[in-house]
Amino acid sequence: MTLQLYFAPGTIAGASVLALLESRLQATFLPVDFSAAQQQSESYLKVNPKGRVPALITDFGVLTETGAILEYIARLAPDAGLIPDAPDAAARMHEMMYYLASTMHVNHAHKLRGHRWADQETSHQDMTAKVPETMATSCAWVEEQLSGTFVCGNALTLADLYLFTICTWLKGDGVDITNYPKLNVHFTRMVGRDSVQTALKQGLLPEITT
Repeated sequence: MTLQLYFAPGTIAGASVLALLESRLQATFLPVDFSAAQQQSESYLKVNPKGRVPALITDFGVLTETGAILEYIARLAPDAGLIPDAPDAAARMHEMMYYLASTMHVNHAHKLRGHRWADQETSHQDMTAKVPETMATSCAWVEEQLSGTFVCGNALTLADLYLFTICTWLKGDGVDITNYPKLNVHFTRMVGRDSVQTALKQGLLPEITT
């Protein structure tokens, strides 16, 4: 089976890109050009009516939502160890992922996606202005959670791929990652991984700036 992943560099789809590379599953990467609004095109909406990425084409149909895609990839490639065996470690992994999805990603989205929550332009401006503060608050929480090499100790998991992808947004969100020493070490370590370097060379991730 060859999986097909619709993605756009610089979006949360980067986590799914990295999961596929880490798992060494056969995959085709299909870029969606947000600058041309391809995510709202008729052809793409037939793939994912939500008009968002990622979207993964599988033997059983189209799978959307980052958390679900990451879990599916990890289950297809158990030898990659992207989900911990120990229940407590797996719970910590999911705790981080759910926080990133429900809070930190939403904080970031307030900068460019204010229309999802409000109609008035002044409301959009207020949300944008708040982003550096809310993202910094999220970084502080993550910093407190990190105690080992990775989110769940010394083994890479899905949570690390998710966290790294979101941290690539921090500079643009007005947050200096070096203010969070453990998070900065985690980010630097992730940049050095073969999966990240491969994704950068193939244009699957945007250029990393800190």
